[in-house]
Amino acid sequence: MAAEHTEREVKLAYDSPTEARQAVVAAGAVPLRPRRLQNDYLLDRDLKPLGDRMCTLRFRLDGDLAYFTFKGTPQLGTTKVREELETLVDDGKTLLKILERLGFRVWFSYQKYREEFRQGSLVIAVDESPIGTFIELEGNEEDILAMTTNLRRCQTDFLLDSYLALFRQHCAETGSSAVNMLFDEL
Repeated sequence: MAAEHTEREVKLAYDSPTEARQAVVAAGAVPLRPRRLQNDYLLDRDLKPLGDRMCTLRFRLDGDLAYFTFKGTPQLGTTKVREELETLVDDGKTLLKILERLGFRVWFSYQKYREEFRQGSLVIAVDESPIGTFIELEGNEEDILAMTTNLRRCQTDFLLDSYLALFRQHCAETGSSAVNMLFDEL
């Protein structure tokens, strides 16, 4: 059964995973899921691309688990808000083959090590990526704003961009010719 909800999130940049993790723990969050490597693959079709509507079709390998997710067009405000439909997949490699047979192709791949924490209903992720360390806050706006204060940060620190947009910005700033956001490419 697919989980359907509205996703509300922000990212905050940090200098190191240690600094980010210490800030999260000091803010009172408790461990939810241990650090593990996530491999994400964005898919689209050559005709009627989802990208034209700013939608995302993502396949994620998360440790021993696989997820298939549709993300709707983002509505930007204080936080990024959009529809999210996600389901756990038993056989991720077969699903990827099925999608390819249906005309979808992986056009961007990215990796990150993710460790998750929780405070109430708010999920706090510490993401170590090839382009830097980020804390991602996902939950309702009130909880996001409260945790932001607990992290000793402010709304002007919010990053509402996707990892794809942050990767493109990183490449433009550094002159990197990397095509994907992978640890062995950056």
